[in-house]
Amino acid sequence: MELRHLRYFLAVAEELHFARAAERLHMEQSPLSRAIKELEEELGVVLFARTTRSTQLTRAGKLFLEHVRRVFAALEQARESVNAAANGFHGQLRVALSDGITPSRLPALLALCRQEEPEVQIRFFEVPLSQQIKGLHDDLYDVGFAQFEDVGDGIVTIPAWSDALMVAVPARHPLLAHKRIPLDELLRYPLVLCDPQVCEGHARHVERVLRRSDVEPLVAERVASCDLMMALVSAGFALGLTGAAHIAASNEAGVVSRPLASRVPPLTTYLLHLGGDLSDVMMRFIERVQAIESPDSPRPMRGHNPGPPGGTDAMKTHPARAGGRIDRM
Repeated sequence: MELRHLRYFLAVAEELHFARAAERLHMEQSPLSRAIKELEEELGVVLFARTTRSTQLTRAGKLFLEHVRRVFAALEQARESVNAAANGFHGQLRVALSDGITPSRLPALLALCRQEEPEVQIRFFEVPLSQQIKGLHDDLYDVGFAQFEDVGDGIVTIPAWSDALMVAVPARHPLLAHKRIPLDELLRYPLVLCDPQVCEGHARHVERVLRRSDVEPLVAERVASCDLMMALVSAGFALGLTGAAHIAASNEAGVVSRPLASRVPPLTTYLLHLGGDLSDVMMRFIERVQAIESPDSPRPMRGHNPGPPGGTDAMKTHPARAGGRIDRM
């Protein structure tokens, strides 16, 4: 089995069409079909169910696809690690983000990491919660953030920070007569909520709050981001439910935040990592996350100074000091 076989398989599995996959790979269809047949013969299974009208993955093909994607993810991370070393970094931290991250938290965290440990490259991956959990177990990520605590065995969850759950209300809406909105009154109107396929932890938290009422919610739209939620609220399309910081950071005019009349648990963002011994880099990262939540708490001192002579001004001259990057997967 060669790497090209895996690349060919991935193209066909994603296109589910041999001609389109061949075009994507810039090759003829016949050698592509032969390569897939060679792969199936070596594995001893049929990966694709082919008819004159369609190409579908078999059960074995779907399972193989999961493994192939992990192979290419590992190869990409190996490439990134080598490039990071070539650019002057002496370590790397892979951080998965699910359910978004509270506005102001990420810039503050990155700034603190850059200030205290600029030689460690931080890469961010925006992924659904299920993919984050799997990636932590498969060593694709070192640490993650999600708004959900029940993530199964083997993963440690640490409360990182909390944000009050608020109602996003269009300006001049009748509900603004309430300083605190009763849940039953809220449920008289259409809602725009986060899509559980994208923001699973956020969606589950809101669902638990809505279940406190016997009134069935009228969900007008499911969205993949709080930015789109705020846009729809601003247009008067529906009401939203999200963290206070997301509403405050919204650039949309005409959105007003109101708390619910009943006490509800806040949206808590948890830091997730695999159980077991932690590296020094990981331990210092967790300390910084906790410092973001409690900025007045004393900062632990490092045993050495990683920065170049001259402090932050010298750091600006090094191309590897630019901070983290975000990959959407």
